[in-house]
Amino acid sequence: MLSRIAESLFWIGRYIERSDGTARILDVHLQLLLEDPWIEEDLACRSLLSVMGSEAPDDHTLTRADILQILAVDRSEPASIAYSLGAARENARRAREIVSTELWECLNTTRARMPRKVSGDKVHEFFGWVRERSALAVGIIESATSRDEAWQFFTLGRSLERADMTARLLATRSLTEASGPSWTTILRSCGAYEAYLRTYRGVPSATNAAEFLLLDRLFPRSILFSVSRAEACMRDIEPRAERVGISDQAQRQLGKIRSELEYRPIAEILEDLPLHMDNVQAATSAASEAIRQRYFPTNAAPSWVGESS
Repeated sequence: MLSRIAESLFWIGRYIERSDGTARILDVHLQLLLEDPWIEEDLACRSLLSVMGSEAPDDHTLTRADILQILAVDRSEPASIAYSLGAARENARRAREIVSTELWECLNTTRARMPRKVSGDKVHEFFGWVRERSALAVGIIESATSRDEAWQFFTLGRSLERADMTARLLATRSLTEASGPSWTTILRSCGAYEAYLRTYRGVPSATNAAEFLLLDRLFPRSILFSVSRAEACMRDIEPRAERVGISDQAQRQLGKIRSELEYRPIAEILEDLPLHMDNVQAATSAASEAIRQRYFPTNAAPSWVGESS
């Protein structure tokens, strides 16, 4: 497979998952800001922007509307939903000879229908629409793509991004003492609440909920599941029977963070959850860079130019 095609498929997977994960995180926190009058809104907004890797403007007090503008509809903000959907569509255009017509039409339509402004009473509906369009794109690939290198690169990118976004969502649990969402809210935002109840059969506790989203081997949004899926994709892309250790840098990064999570008691992780989630994000970022250097060496990391607002 051409390096250009593999790179585009990898980033289609990442950007689709990023738009879905960002919508889930924003849905939780904007609803929390709306319902809890005791939350210090400016501090909560700045903390959320920091978790999402976006710069917070210093010239005015931030509100819920500002967060919606920056992280949802701003086409020039790399952390926004609009940017991710546009970048997914652009990557599909670059790989048009291998991307199915159905997927191309899905991404093209989603990008075209992305609103430039969302009114306050339509916020939850908008995030639901983003999740549905992301699920549609993934469903098209899962149901109509051969399990060849194209699927492997797409799933690799999607798995790395999902581990990163779940880590960001868990990190928001400790944003401030007052503004962190409950574990029940976090589980619901991941679509994990009912799966959690079937597994633990009880009201979510901090230990059990964190353990489920971090370490469950069967739930597809857990960090352990996502990292393990990424490792499996890398082994399938380039199967090698190495006699001594693992030489591939990306597999090393993923293996290290997986082992750190698997073998560390959950109580220790909860003691400093933001630090451990930062470590997960750092590992996925390092693995992504290692993958780029190995498989896409002639191309710079994607940096699309967003259109002006």
